[in-house]
Amino acid sequence: MATRQYYVPATAITMLIMMIMMSITSGITSPALSITEPSQTEGRQGSSGLSDVDCSGYTFEDLFDYNFALFNIDIGTDWATAEMEATAYVNGSNSATVRENLDGLFEGAPGGDNDWISTDEREAVREIGPMCIEDMETRLGIREGVPHRTNSGVAWNDLEFVEEGIALDEVDLVAPNHPDERSCTNFGASADCKEIPVAATDDLQISLFVKSGENNNMRFDQLPNQGVSNFTLALNVTNMTNADLVMTFPALQGLRIADFAMEDDGVELVVGQDYTAPEEEFLPDGKLRIHQHVDYDKINWPVGRNLFIDFTTTVPESNDIPQWTNLKPANNSIIPLMTGTEYLTVPAEELSDWATDSNGWNLDCAFSDAQWQSRQDESGNLLVTSPSGATSSSATCSVLDPFGASAVETLDFTFGQPFTAAAVIDDGENIGFTITPTGLVAEMTIGAHAHQDGIMGAMRSSMVSSDPVTIALPMDGLKPGMVMVMGSASANNMMNFDYLFDFGLEKQSLPPIISLRTSFDGKNATWDATGLQFTLKGTVSDPDGEDVSMTLQLCGASATDFTQVGINWEIDVSIATCVMQDITVYDVVITGTDESDIESSLLVNVEDPNAQDTSGDGSTSDDDSGSSEASALPSVSLLATISMVLAGAALIRRDEE
Repeated sequence: MATRQYYVPATAITMLIMMIMMSITSGITSPALSITEPSQTEGRQGSSGLSDVDCSGYTFEDLFDYNFALFNIDIGTDWATAEMEATAYVNGSNSATVRENLDGLFEGAPGGDNDWISTDEREAVREIGPMCIEDMETRLGIREGVPHRTNSGVAWNDLEFVEEGIALDEVDLVAPNHPDERSCTNFGASADCKEIPVAATDDLQISLFVKSGENNNMRFDQLPNQGVSNFTLALNVTNMTNADLVMTFPALQGLRIADFAMEDDGVELVVGQDYTAPEEEFLPDGKLRIHQHVDYDKINWPVGRNLFIDFTTTVPESNDIPQWTNLKPANNSIIPLMTGTEYLTVPAEELSDWATDSNGWNLDCAFSDAQWQSRQDESGNLLVTSPSGATSSSATCSVLDPFGASAVETLDFTFGQPFTAAAVIDDGENIGFTITPTGLVAEMTIGAHAHQDGIMGAMRSSMVSSDPVTIALPMDGLKPGMVMVMGSASANNMMNFDYLFDFGLEKQSLPPIISLRTSFDGKNATWDATGLQFTLKGTVSDPDGEDVSMTLQLCGASATDFTQVGINWEIDVSIATCVMQDITVYDVVITGTDESDIESSLLVNVEDPNAQDTSGDGSTSDDDSGSSEASALPSVSLLATISMVLAGAALIRRDEE
């Protein structure tokens, strides 16, 4: 694709994103659904230089050669707004073409059209892209009434972009760690601006989505009958190469595809030969989702290709009746949950096995208590809402398909909370998990364990009947931080109740354990032959399994050059600093700090083998062994208690007296 250059600094950038947003640029604005060539536009510069742009008439493919694009469009329940998410994937030589085309759009702007794509240009795309996209047409239109085609002579109800709801992003437009990366050389470049050659073939992605805080980025004239009446969806797919369109409509009983067609300049193509048919997916929450793959061969340009899908809510001539399966719960089963909120009661993977229907189905439950209700979400999970303080409610449930057909058999269930729970950490090592039965079942088995980020403590279980039971859950192996309680409950005639409770519990960090290893002769340290330094050895571990960093202090100096292998540590200590201060007493403090910044210290007294006897009886100093010379300080950062004895870290040697 030849690079097109426009004097539209802002427009250019915006264009890129806009394109990415959807290969749907030319709109269905006329009965002919025509595609127009992009016209040259002019950027309207404000105080920022890029305050507004005009991108009318552009198409995605004018600038962006993608290898694959995915467009997701959700029609709002108001049948007047929509959310679009679009991602375009660009690989190899296509990525170089895209970078070149984007850079060319910035002709006349600082750093534009210089054969380099920069982070400044990238940020400009993110900033002004929504302005550009808002001017573009979506190539999507909807029309109520009888099926419409190219020559139908009707005006399409076009979907339009909403600037305030558009957000754009990219991945690796300016490829990281590219060998030719450099600081931007153009006048006016930001201080941290980086750029790479447009010839770079590194893969990239560009995405469009709904801006945070907004609920839509597209709109159209509300359908008068909000989907109940027949309507046609039209999509101009010219030049959309290797793209998937996924479109989801609001929950509406009976909504389905009645017919479809794809045309090249008004001539209908052959399904299965020239294109793939759209696929229906009936979601458990009642929504209809359409999947359509599009693959336009560029050799067909300038032939205009349009897709038409007709929708209806009329009941199909033939429809199978949903059926319960043998995996359904027994009649009068108890289905456990936690009350007082909307609770995910039965996960989709389990619920999907209860019944079958070729068009999908959902579980419809009528509760005896009006304050109770249930629904299935888009994934098929069963969610039950109940009032605070409630214990249980009975319900009669049936299986319905998208067209209102139901299984002959209905089932009665009791939905309820089998127990209440509380938990505390009372000894620092165990969670006291207290279960109080509600009377929903006569007896149940409770299993539970401390749980943290995929790490599980030891499982503990207990039988619970009418009285509260407290189970001690060990936290061995868990790291300091937030801890939850996970487990399951089982009882006769009750589905298994899998739970995960967050009581706001936090495991406190325990200090590291440091020990000193003495030599065979009982000495704390091993001096080298010169007497200039000594070696200390020992072990260090953390009860919580965290890594421990170590420091050493001697005569006011510090050292961190420990050799650590597993729990073993070793360090060579010079006494030079002590010699310079005329210090002859070597009180060493070793401090271990874990990942939670909890410390413990070890005080070690090292005897100078060359020290003179001052006792008056001709004897030498005691061996530097025993508890008086090496003792672990158990408190967190006991270093404060000995700070007056030390001033710094050690590592030199003292001259012989």
